[in-house]
Amino acid sequence: MTIKRTYSILRIFLPLVLTLILAGCSGEKPKEPQSSPAKPDMRSIPVFSGARAFEHLVKQVSFGPRNPNSKGHSACLNYLEQTLRASTSDVQLQPFSVAGYNETLALTNIIAKFNPEATSRVLLCAHWDTRPRADQDTNISRRNEPILGANDGASGVAVLLEIASLLKQLSPQIGVDIVLFDGEDYGTEGDLSKYFLGAKFFAANKPPAYNPRFGILLDMVGDKFLELPKERHSTAFAPDIVNLVWSKAKELGYSQFVDELGEEINDDHVPLSEAGIKTIDIIDFNYPDPTHRFWHTHQDVPENCSAESLEAVGAVLTHIIYNQLP
Repeated sequence: MTIKRTYSILRIFLPLVLTLILAGCSGEKPKEPQSSPAKPDMRSIPVFSGARAFEHLVKQVSFGPRNPNSKGHSACLNYLEQTLRASTSDVQLQPFSVAGYNETLALTNIIAKFNPEATSRVLLCAHWDTRPRADQDTNISRRNEPILGANDGASGVAVLLEIASLLKQLSPQIGVDIVLFDGEDYGTEGDLSKYFLGAKFFAANKPPAYNPRFGILLDMVGDKFLELPKERHSTAFAPDIVNLVWSKAKELGYSQFVDELGEEINDDHVPLSEAGIKTIDIIDFNYPDPTHRFWHTHQDVPENCSAESLEAVGAVLTHIIYNQLP
């Protein structure tokens, strides 16, 4: 009697119990199939600090004008060398001399290599010298004085020094060469033979086997009101790299990179591209805007630059570097 009753009860309630158990299981989160792509590990991309980059900008300016053969030039060379040596043991100085206007210029390119054994490499560059004359200054009496060059010179270098510290923290999958060019801004207006001296020397003396995937030049990237259109020589030399950079900026939400064609600007990327290293120029030539110009004036000071602008450029480059595969 007891056995039969128990069996009857089980026969009635067991299906209900099983139904409830199955219903409860259906609310569990299903396991993702093994074939699903893994989510990107954001820890593999170091965080670029605009604040630290700005400190490098201010430090360079503290030496005063860094035009060739000046005391500030010599002091800054030592600072840049030591700062890069703190991030990599592979730092080379490339000294050379060039005939200037009634003087001989003692110039030095600074080359820092990261992950030197990698055969697939990219080149990041900027010029570290400053202009020996403020030929665009509204004060005519000061046009023969050298400028401080907070944006035109120090800004691009500042971004690359911060990137160098990140490359030390986490080695990328490819090789990275940071080159700081000297003598970019020496010439008088219109005399291109006395501009881009460091880039010309580097391009003429590069080993035949040195063929990086691409180069990215930074020049005047610290403008407080930063707007970066696509420079015209760059779109001719390396349209794929222009698209890579501006697409990454859009993906990351940096509106400073404007999706429009800008001016054609002669800069260090021209001799590099002519030597076979397809190189683009990231530059905001309208500093701070088309109607007010601090370019080649004594108003090119840190107060007219910003850490936010440096961070926008540095973050985009950092993501590009760490997303490159061998």
